[in-house]
Amino acid sequence: MDTLTKLSIIIPAYNEAKTIHLILDRVGEVVLINDIKKEIILVNDCSTDATEEVLQEYIRSHASLNIQYFKHEVNKGKGAAIHTGIQKATGEYLIIQDADLEYDPEEFNFLLKPVVRGFADVVYGSRFLGGNSHRILFFWHSIGNKFLTRLSNMFTNLNLTDMETCYKLFKTPIIQGIKFNEQRFGFEPEVTAKIARISKIRIYEVGISYYGRTYEEGKKIGWKDGFRAIYCILKYNIWAR
Repeated sequence: MDTLTKLSIIIPAYNEAKTIHLILDRVGEVVLINDIKKEIILVNDCSTDATEEVLQEYIRSHASLNIQYFKHEVNKGKGAAIHTGIQKATGEYLIIQDADLEYDPEEFNFLLKPVVRGFADVVYGSRFLGGNSHRILFFWHSIGNKFLTRLSNMFTNLNLTDMETCYKLFKTPIIQGIKFNEQRFGFEPEVTAKIARISKIRIYEVGISYYGRTYEEGKKIGWKDGFRAIYCILKYNIWAR
């Protein structure tokens, strides 16, 4: 069984000045199972609002937290921010946390359980499994997510229920050994295609809550990202193998 003493939490941020302190508070308050320590990796993707100032002040006023801060000098996209966070991670495992309030850090422990019990190398948090809280929002958005997941599953031969989920927990050496190309929201199908091809990889899925935002509240994914996801599923499962 692998030793897990530190979890790296990657938080990509773009124009999240109004709410990022709230998610950082929640991450800081979480007590991880087995006394696992936290490394918080903030990646500011060249925000144009006050995100930079808010983060710097937060780091100064929370010196007890292990926070590593990185900034892109030009806006590259969420996927690029995740790439930076992955390469900077020093924990045995890492997880991705959006800077908004759609996912609950208290549920990190749901994803960690299959790892600490020695079963998993990768754990996806599914918004479509279990009886956890879900905000009722967009019908076609949920249909689109399920379509993309099924299309991905057809090529990867996995039986995931939520390929597009933010909450993905990876064994750090495995994910650091993969070369990624997608700079925006194509990261999800790309990483899924590439980990599915790793020999003897152990992938688990657990149910999580979802507190979705409306577009007025700052949701950034649109229909163009859905078409890009379809392209990436085909690209990384067929054309780029």
